[in-house]
Amino acid sequence: MALTKDEMIVLLTSEVKSLANYLDSSDYDSACDDASRDTGWSFPTTSSFRDLWMKERAKRYIFSYLLAESAHKFKIKQINLQHRWEHYKATIADMDRAWYYAKTEHPEEFLNGLNPAHLFGTKIDAGFSTDLVGQDTTYTDENEVDFTPKASD
Repeated sequence: MALTKDEMIVLLTSEVKSLANYLDSSDYDSACDDASRDTGWSFPTTSSFRDLWMKERAKRYIFSYLLAESAHKFKIKQINLQHRWEHYKATIADMDRAWYYAKTEHPEEFLNGLNPAHLFGTKIDAGFSTDLVGQDTTYTDENEVDFTPKASD
């Protein structure tokens, strides 16, 4: 499923429910832009995995906006709003941990078209390569090690 930015905003609005009373429409737009910068992906998304994590990162930014907005209201006439503050902080921390885990467990999703084999280095054995008649083929004409697979006859 590929989500456009407008579809993502509709989805976010429905998921944050009553918190929408504290947000402007520009907050959702900004959250989607922040999520896009955070993930390195753009709209429309290209997979269910990216749909999920763009939405989760956008929600994380919405919660951070609410956290910042409630910071100045921390105490009003001896009424403490610390529980709201602590809840937003804990929610954001949990979301950041889940994001880190997703990036660690699914690095292939963040390659943006690169081959996953390029994530790792190249191992060059200490041995030498020869062709069928015994000529040394270890090095290319540019004097670099030729580590491409050879057809065996």
